Amino acid sequence: MKQSSKLKVQSSKFISCCLLLTAYCLLAVDSWAVVHPSKLKFKPLEFNPPSSEVVLLNNGIILHMIEDHELPTIDMTAVIRTGSVYEPEDKIGLAGMAGTVMRTGGTTTMKGEDINEILEFIAGSVEAGIGGESGTASMSVMKKDIDTGLKIFADILMNPVFSEDKLEMEKQKAIESIKRQNDDPSNIARREFRKTVYINHPFGRFPTIDTINRIKRDDLVRFHKQYFKPNNVIMGVTGDFNKEDVIKKIEEAFKDWKFEDVDFPKVPKVKEVYENSVNYAFKNTTQSVIRMGHLGIKQDNPDFYAVMVMDDILGGGGFTSRLMKEVRSDRGLAYSVWSSFVVGKFDLGLFAAGCETKADSTLEVITLMKNIIEEMGKSPVSDEELKIAKESIINSFIFGFISNLQVLSQRINVQYYNLPHDYLEKYRDNIAKVTKEDVLRVAKKYLHPDKLTFVVVGDDKKFDKPLSELGDVRKIELEKF
Repeated sequence: MKQSSKLKVQSSKFISCCLLLTAYCLLAVDSWAVVHPSKLKFKPLEFNPPSSEVVLLNNGIILHMIEDHELPTIDMTAVIRTGSVYEPEDKIGLAGMAGTVMRTGGTTTMKGEDINEILEFIAGSVEAGIGGESGTASMSVMKKDIDTGLKIFADILMNPVFSEDKLEMEKQKAIESIKRQNDDPSNIARREFRKTVYINHPFGRFPTIDTINRIKRDDLVRFHKQYFKPNNVIMGVTGDFNKEDVIKKIEEAFKDWKFEDVDFPKVPKVKEVYENSVNYAFKNTTQSVIRMGHLGIKQDNPDFYAVMVMDDILGGGGFTSRLMKEVRSDRGLAYSVWSSFVVGKFDLGLFAAGCETKADSTLEVITLMKNIIEEMGKSPVSDEELKIAKESIINSFIFGFISNLQVLSQRINVQYYNLPHDYLEKYRDNIAKVTKEDVLRVAKKYLHPDKLTFVVVGDDKKFDKPLSELGDVRKIELEKF
């Protein structure tokens, strides 16, 4: 009986504690509920972009440095002023091929396989590649292996042999990729849109089987010799090093790389033409892939910041953007819809908007998207839209500086693309200064809803209305392999 009474007392105490805890939680939840998240106040986010120390090496290499002794590792990056914009028109694909084979094909002192084995043994990496407007190379090693890593890194940049077997391997890969390029409707739309907007310009060129087959080893050797010179390179190094020591090591590794003038071919300016253009490619699918847009702006345009805010509101801001809200959320016509103002670094960039929708709503979606683009230039955006867009851009800016390697890349890019030296420091302030009047002004100036280039990939027999309602239709004949 005594044991039973004791259990009853303990049980009663336990129940009382539970009731008190429940009451406390309810009070806490109630107190939280009265403060809406939109009413919460926070101190402004303070962020100053980290800097790098810059030195000019004896042979003309510009070197950015950030010491970081947290881990015993060293990372290097290099940007070379080159790119596919400088390729001969009959050998499109040459630049990318050169960037790949200079790494895989080995050097005058090491075969590609030997380089792979050494790097695998020290758990390091060295990579290289060439894109549209620049070439890049990178190295990552443990601090104790810096001499080995630097030797390979420098040898690949200075002395690639472009072996015939690796070149042929890459050519076959490229040809197979070209043969499959029309499998994905989205890839077709992306490619054909760019070709149409950048007609007769290197920005709108894509390799073909013929241009790939024309590429020979001597072309790669010549391309490398023309652009890979120390005074045409900006490098960066971060990690566990002493400044004086790492400068000596880098200068020793690249001592045989001599300063030479670089002869850049003349790249034609993009012709600033805006005209209504309707382009269609048949693909037997139940959905239509839609792209619309026109030429954009350069990054040195004084309206750059206002355009970024405007585009965020239009379609670049994800679920908060007008395109997403009206096309997906309100009408349920597409899973994803977007816009993007890709600013050009050396010439005019590209404005594009796109989505995928079921075939029988193709013209409905195109008309709706076109109207939303047009509305941007008719009336000011709301205070809430402006606030959300600016906060999103400003707050996401810091994610470009998460690692010291990212900091180096940001600092190198500022120099490579000839941006103002304080571009990073003033970026957030310049975004914050954008007004509703600025957004309306740039929408009127840089959006041309009556002169859009349309590219639609799908089955026109399933469309809700004919594409001819948008204008004369040019049929894109997709190559069959």
